[in-house]
Amino acid sequence: MSDRPSPPRVRTSRPDDVPALHALVHELATYEREPDAVEATSGDLHRALFGDHPVLHGLVAEADAGAGPEVVGMALWFVTYSTWTGRPGIWLEDLFVRPSARRLGLGRALLAELAAEAVRRGYGRLEWNVLDWNAPALGFYAGLGAGALGEWTVHRLHGDALHALAATRR
Repeated sequence: MSDRPSPPRVRTSRPDDVPALHALVHELATYEREPDAVEATSGDLHRALFGDHPVLHGLVAEADAGAGPEVVGMALWFVTYSTWTGRPGIWLEDLFVRPSARRLGLGRALLAELAAEAVRRGYGRLEWNVLDWNAPALGFYAGLGAGALGEWTVHRLHGDALHALAATRR
């Protein structure tokens, strides 16, 4: 047996990864300056990923933590559809690699696996949001060939406004 650490790897998430995924979601929220914004529970993530009607898909990145592989990164995504291209796409909801595991190529490996999944499925797009202040992420994505859609502005309806609009239906 070798004492060398195993190389980092990316794989499809499994039910036993949910606690690690939930922890990573919280770490991402803290990084994005919204540490108290996460409402989702581990149970919510488990149902979304592995329930009767999964609506979320996940990839995890593992690195050797001395006692064996540890989940240190994630890519959580779901299927979209473009009426203009007539093809589905992938929306990357969350991409995060723990700071201690950065520079190992895991972010790129997660995105490469996700791009390969889109190609395997015949999808036409892989899209995501990036906070405008996140210069390291913006530079990383530009280096991969991703282009910002500067003419688009994200809008969100949630909370009281969502309920108020729903109440006006006829």
